[in-house]
Amino acid sequence: MHRATDAELVFRCLEGDTDTYAILVRRYQAAVHATAYYYAGRYGASEDIAQEAFWNAYRSLAHLKEPEKFGVWLKGVTTRTAANWLRRNVPRIMSETPLPQRRMVSIEDARQGPSGKLEGKELGERVQRAIDSLPERYRLPVILRYLQELSYEEISRFTGESRDEIRGILHRAGRQLRDVLVRSESSEGDARWHRVHK
Repeated sequence: MHRATDAELVFRCLEGDTDTYAILVRRYQAAVHATAYYYAGRYGASEDIAQEAFWNAYRSLAHLKEPEKFGVWLKGVTTRTAANWLRRNVPRIMSETPLPQRRMVSIEDARQGPSGKLEGKELGERVQRAIDSLPERYRLPVILRYLQELSYEEISRFTGESRDEIRGILHRAGRQLRDVLVRSESSEGDARWHRVHK
């Protein structure tokens, strides 16, 4: 069965087939949510930003000059929406708790008990800090690939970079993340040793 291209879906929307927009939303939902979270750092805020971004994109669809580049255009809309939303909502953001990782408790976590879960939480925080330490150009592809599990093709459509560029970015980012995590683990180990031997 033929999978409609982004351009075909955009044309159908502009011709009045509003239901078609839901297909574009489903296609880009994970990428838009990840981008919103990348800027806001809070789950509730990222939901609001994502909704607003899709609504802004829908209203501006007629201004899209290259429908085949809908994903890249949508990324720009999401980024601008996030910036505007954050300007309006900074006080609210400061009082909202950061997003818990959207992850089911695994059987291993349950077997490990509370201390195992605590270690998992600490590891999650270390990974998040490591991602934050990456150069800005690397962060979003890493979030899209490893936290949202998007394919190279999906990331490429959303960021506008080629699959080879994405592969290169993720390769370099992976090396940096490993280095940061190894250094962080070693300094955490030193800190634990000092606490025990005080």
